[in-house]
Amino acid sequence: MAHIDLQNEFPGIRGPMAFRPETAKPLNELAEVLLRSDNTLSRGERELIATYVSALNDCFFCQNVHGGLAQHYLQCDTSLIDAVKNNFTIAGVSDKMKALLAIAASVQKDGKNVTAHQIHTAKNSGATDAEIHDVVLIASAFCMFNRYVDGLATWAPEDKNYYISRAKQRAEEGYAQYDPSK
Repeated sequence: MAHIDLQNEFPGIRGPMAFRPETAKPLNELAEVLLRSDNTLSRGERELIATYVSALNDCFFCQNVHGGLAQHYLQCDTSLIDAVKNNFTIAGVSDKMKALLAIAASVQKDGKNVTAHQIHTAKNSGATDAEIHDVVLIASAFCMFNRYVDGLATWAPEDKNYYISRAKQRAEEGYAQYDPSK
């Protein structure tokens, strides 16, 4: 049960967003830009970064929602998503993605933990300044989103297939026009 009466039974971030739709709009617009707009990182890669940060923050709802979306976009099975969450350094992702995930992990702890060496490694792996910028912002935003979900003690379906089965629909809808009541 949520810490406050959200006046709805929606899971995860959907509950607080339905409770305060005026705050949901800019949050969803930010997610739309970060995760779906034109970018040299694919939607799947950006969702994977969101998944990883959410896993580091132990936010069950967000790591599974975005893991389902990453799986949908990347056309992979859950083993890749789980491998990244468990130890991205040995997961089947590119060296560039590993370098970007390392930056995301540092941001998750504290933005000041990002090192010049990590940036150098990312650039040497082919990451652009724009990609590095976006990874830092995705990681920062997901720390906020995760704390929003968990700080209000929202509930989340425990069946991971729930998230996977909804990923295609969520991918088609996007975030900007997202109606949390659906």
